[in-house]
Amino acid sequence: MPSGLELRPSSSIRSPVNERSEVARLSGTHQIERAGFCRALNSKVVGRRFAREVSRPYEDLKLVVAHLGGGICISAQVGGRMMDVTDAQEEGSFSAERSGAVPVCQLTSLCFSGQYARVEIERMLVGEGGLKSYLGTADLIEVERRIEAGDEQARLVFDAMAYQIAKEIGGMATVCDGALDAIVLTGGMAHSKRLVEAISKHVAWITRVVVYAGEEELPALAAGALRVLAGEEAHELEPLGAIAA
Repeated sequence: MPSGLELRPSSSIRSPVNERSEVARLSGTHQIERAGFCRALNSKVVGRRFAREVSRPYEDLKLVVAHLGGGICISAQVGGRMMDVTDAQEEGSFSAERSGAVPVCQLTSLCFSGQYARVEIERMLVGEGGLKSYLGTADLIEVERRIEAGDEQARLVFDAMAYQIAKEIGGMATVCDGALDAIVLTGGMAHSKRLVEAISKHVAWITRVVVYAGEEELPALAAGALRVLAGEEAHELEPLGAIAA
């Protein structure tokens, strides 16, 4: 291997921006391209895990994978590629501490109202959005405790989050042209039986719903390296400085 270069397993480490279809990159205005950043490591490793469990090649499957964490990203995986993703920073459902997609005109008005500095707007969207904005906490366990205690506002916000996640899953199902093999729920919030049931209520008619709670990113790195070493997958060589950046 040339000095100063590092091996990068393509399907596990490479940004999903490199895998998305061309049409998925357009935002609606030429000045902005959809970034499409997401938890690609965990999202792809659970897709491969499902493939192993059903004894089929990952590349033959059509999956929608929803990573449910501090941010929520949902990907359409077809032919071993992430054809489209919702950017957890600025698209899709709100989450524990992120606002997700918000009405653009109202956001623009807030930005130019003179009431908020840029850093305050950014914090409103990432860090203090979602559950934190509505309920003052990003702790899903605490939100569920409040629901059990009869807090109707907590129930409404929780149900709205599940509703938005389900809508995004349904949208990604169209990217797969139907005939999905599975909807996979993963990430830390997939530990919540209440949330899984609330989402499944909306989407189980599409296909089976599979749950792999938690994150498997470190095993994904190791598995990707092993596939490259075994000659099962192509790799990229990039300068170490570029990877660190």
